[in-house]
Amino acid sequence: MDKLPCQIKSISAKYSGSQLLQKKYKEFEKSVRVEEIDGMKVVKNLAVKMEEMFRRKAEATRRLVEAAEEAHHQHEENPDLQYEYFNAVLINEVDEEGNNVELGGEFLLEPNYHFNNLSVNLSLSVVQVPTNMYNKDPDIVNGVYWSEALNKVFVDNYERDPTLIWQYFGSAKGFFRQYPGVKWHPDEHGVIGFDCRNRKWYIQAATSPKDVVILVDVSGSMKGLRLTIARQTVSSILDTLGDDDFFNIIAYNQEIHYVEPCLNGTLVRADRTNKDHFREHLDKLFAKGIGLLGEALTEAFMILSDFNQTGRGSVCSQAIMLVTDGATEMYDDVFEKYNWPERKVRLFPYLIGRESAFADNLKWMACANKGYFSQISTLADVQENVMRYLHVMSRPKVIDHEHDTVWTEAYVDSALNDKSGPTLTTTVAMPVFSTKNETNQGILLGVVGTDIPLQELMKLIPKHMLGIHGYVFAITNNGYILIHPDLRPLYQEGQKRRKPNYSSVDLSEVEWEDKDGILRNAMVNRRTGTFSMEVKKTVDRGRRVLKMHNDYYYTDIKGTPFSVGVALSRGHGKYFFRGNVSLEAGLRDLEQPDVALADEWTYCNIEEEHEHRHLTQIQAIKLFMTGRRPHLKCDRELIQEVLFDAVVTAPLEAYWTGLALNKSENSDKGVEIAFLGTRTGLSRTNLFVPVDQLSNRDFLTAEDKEGVFNADHFPLWYKRAAEQVPGTFVYSIPFSTALENKSVVLASTAIQLLDDRKSPIVAAVGIQMKLEYFQKKFWTACRQCTALDGKCSISCDNEDINCYLIDNNGFILVTEEQSQTGLFFGEVEGAVMNKLLQMGSFKRITLYDYQALCREYAGSSDSARTLSDVSVQQTAFRGRERSRGKTMMVPCDTEYPAFVSERTIKETTGNIECDGCIRSFVIQQIPSSNLFMVVVDNKCDCSSAPPVTMDPIEIIYILSSLKCERLKYQKDRKKPESCHPFHPEENAMECGSATRFSGPLAAALLPLITATISR
Repeated sequence: MDKLPCQIKSISAKYSGSQLLQKKYKEFEKSVRVEEIDGMKVVKNLAVKMEEMFRRKAEATRRLVEAAEEAHHQHEENPDLQYEYFNAVLINEVDEEGNNVELGGEFLLEPNYHFNNLSVNLSLSVVQVPTNMYNKDPDIVNGVYWSEALNKVFVDNYERDPTLIWQYFGSAKGFFRQYPGVKWHPDEHGVIGFDCRNRKWYIQAATSPKDVVILVDVSGSMKGLRLTIARQTVSSILDTLGDDDFFNIIAYNQEIHYVEPCLNGTLVRADRTNKDHFREHLDKLFAKGIGLLGEALTEAFMILSDFNQTGRGSVCSQAIMLVTDGATEMYDDVFEKYNWPERKVRLFPYLIGRESAFADNLKWMACANKGYFSQISTLADVQENVMRYLHVMSRPKVIDHEHDTVWTEAYVDSALNDKSGPTLTTTVAMPVFSTKNETNQGILLGVVGTDIPLQELMKLIPKHMLGIHGYVFAITNNGYILIHPDLRPLYQEGQKRRKPNYSSVDLSEVEWEDKDGILRNAMVNRRTGTFSMEVKKTVDRGRRVLKMHNDYYYTDIKGTPFSVGVALSRGHGKYFFRGNVSLEAGLRDLEQPDVALADEWTYCNIEEEHEHRHLTQIQAIKLFMTGRRPHLKCDRELIQEVLFDAVVTAPLEAYWTGLALNKSENSDKGVEIAFLGTRTGLSRTNLFVPVDQLSNRDFLTAEDKEGVFNADHFPLWYKRAAEQVPGTFVYSIPFSTALENKSVVLASTAIQLLDDRKSPIVAAVGIQMKLEYFQKKFWTACRQCTALDGKCSISCDNEDINCYLIDNNGFILVTEEQSQTGLFFGEVEGAVMNKLLQMGSFKRITLYDYQALCREYAGSSDSARTLSDVSVQQTAFRGRERSRGKTMMVPCDTEYPAFVSERTIKETTGNIECDGCIRSFVIQQIPSSNLFMVVVDNKCDCSSAPPVTMDPIEIIYILSSLKCERLKYQKDRKKPESCHPFHPEENAMECGSATRFSGPLAAALLPLITATISR
């Protein structure tokens, strides 16, 4: 057994070249300069770069606004206009005779790397019209005709800023003009459900933040189809509300029923979670009794008044949405008491059904309260009628002619099927107004927008200045994450399915150790400052945990609602060093074939100019540093350090080649790859076997996301090695995304520059070896007896004992039972693991996942949930489905354990009482590694002891009061600065066109409306 540490360390050190690399860095020890990283300086510089990037996108959007308003101003509406345009669905489609279909036409499309390899047309835009609208409707044809003027601006914007991606104009009439031109494909039902007017960027730009009370009539006359239409209407209204809006829903008959009883008398933020919660309750509504609308209106006005006075909510626009099949009177006494003369609360009645008996009353109520009346007869009418209220709410903004710039939270736009998987995006949008001298209806023409992939933000991050565990994160004014390495928007990595709440993950849900929300609230309120706390960071898909102390630095990004933060871990993570080598030597060694640079790091910005896009990073560095392309935007400081690392690590290429050529070495091809990475994202690899013979071909490729340098993290093997005692190796079996890959063992070690804790970790080196090779070395060492008399008291060959080799997180690397390889030790030896925890040899660390998913059985109550895919992190251990009954994945909060060994324990013995016998075991640390040998006496059966698992447990908020408090709890948020609730010049007579007033009633009502409106 004593030979094991010697053997595995000598193999790891020999093939990785760790001692040679340590020696090479030591040779430069005297000439390098170690500096402490100034976190505040880093975050402020980063904020300025982000501000500049966002400003350029906003300027492109503003140019589109100006062009659209000018084009509309010059256009004369022509109801007979005939105009052929490129319809996004019909382009390049032909009929049975091979001729282009109408509105199709030949449209040149070419694959473009910048647009995720989609086939696009960089000269023209296309127009998408929702399936439920007529392609040749005169309003649409006129709008498409004048908006053709945007093509020139789209192209010009892209030439000015080649980092731009999608630019577009969403028309108030419903059509969507998109650049560059791309073909759209209907779903399997032949439908494209996309309507630009219910996208968040459109609604945010078109309207101001709002508080909304939705009143739903559930009297007996609403039974059947009417109630179904009413539910759909309410659901569509909820779709139009965003994170800056607040709402509640009240059902009424002869009594008032809050749809969620615990939210009596208040409003909640219209985030995804709350809207989904209310939708579930809508299904429980049923119709009976008589409808007393007066009491419901009174309640709605009182809530809005109270909420506004306390400064909660949007503190901007207010509205009541009334969903009913009729009103027997006009309730002017209620309006007189609560809303006139200011009429700060708008009223939007939706008359459900075909009958018009009560239409006059409801239209009068809308007109008298600056709202809009709509009649909804069928489910197909719902969407278009609900959207109308947005244009009424936008009137004050239009009359003020305020082109407020809005920015959305992070989202994946599903309008296009992106072949390379989902890309998180934020949109900058601005409203487009009519500048013609019309009456003061305030005509919104639509909204223009530009998408900004969040990868663009990531490219600005100076990763080399953040240490191994450092990272950058950004949040919105509502505290939602824009970028953060722990944001997991997908059900499973590599899949395109997005989690329901992926765009509204709060900072407090990933930085959960900040229990009092100090960091979150400071950033939400756009402060500049610092914060510090102990954190537990999970790696390797949540199975392992690293404990560290983080210092946070944060500030706001001017011109946007966003704030940015930098996290640095104390110790080696706060230090950086500068070395210097000649340019000639650096470039020579950088161009060696075994060298690669981090794909997602920006050494030179080759995206900003079309002429540089074909360059690799190494080519760009060479052109920039030799002065041949001085206009390239490159990070000279980072490049200088990359050149230094290239020179220091260069001798390893010859060293590895020598090992590979020596036929007596590695004869059984047990060691497959040697690799290294440095603090500047430079890596070198050497294959000891041909690629097609590698046991794990994904390692060190883009498929192995945690194993390579990324925009927001160092490789896993680098991070784990950095937390080990210098000079020791970390061994592990990598977990793959689907099933565990049990065929290889990785070993890595960190290279320190100096011999103290302030020393930066300059590099990490390692090897990949076949699992069977590693296991063979283990069993050979275990079976060699080193006792002087040749009589060993214990041997792994003995049938009465079980031998295990486990790592510092309790995962099995070697055991006689092959199927147990890679499992957590507690699942196999629950009694022993429990004892190790009691003795302090291992510690249980409790972790929380607020982005988890639980499997819920359809048609069941909350209690019928099972925890399935707790997260991307735990996927491999889950998936126990019932054989019958449909399941769905629903967001949930979970608690789960991770385990870490106590470093100070070298060897420990223990006894466990099990069903009348005693089971003994020995655990011994393997020197210079993160491994432990565990020898267990199996004569005593402890199988009745429960296993110790890493299974997550759902946190269930059972008590109704606890559930209620969570619903009511409002986290800090920064209200948008712009607000346009009403305008004195607004034409409130434009208040509904679904019906006309009957003659006699009109004569009676119009003077009253006019008097009301003039107040």
